[in-house]
Amino acid sequence: MKARVKWVEERTFVGESGSGHKLVLGTASAPGGATPGPSPMELVLIGTGGCSAYDVVHILEKGREAVEDCVVELDADRAEIDPKVFTRIHMHFIVSGRALSLDKVRRAVDLSIDKYCSASAMMARTAAITHDFEVVDTSAK
Repeated sequence: MKARVKWVEERTFVGESGSGHKLVLGTASAPGGATPGPSPMELVLIGTGGCSAYDVVHILEKGREAVEDCVVELDADRAEIDPKVFTRIHMHFIVSGRALSLDKVRRAVDLSIDKYCSASAMMARTAAITHDFEVVDTSAK
């Protein structure tokens, strides 16, 4: 896997993935100022949620569940001193679909966090990771 990050100006950078996707990232130049994009640590948190959401959808689809949507809401704390690693991450999954099995959703979320998600495994070295989920039944819609 490869990636590239190039400085643009002030605290603005452009990251490019090995697959050619680009995104702007950076931090505000002054406290309370506008940011050009997510900060690098916000991207780490988003990546962790994305990794786990991908797993959950994949596991449910393999189990022939009629999953229609998966959202992960993340709430995290960081250390107060450098390096300001994540110390706590809570992941709340909202999984929507037609007549989803509660047990299969629970299993998919648990498998992602405990076994398959590489990002969660890395974050767990410094952060206490907790998770919960809710299922939204779209059958009546």
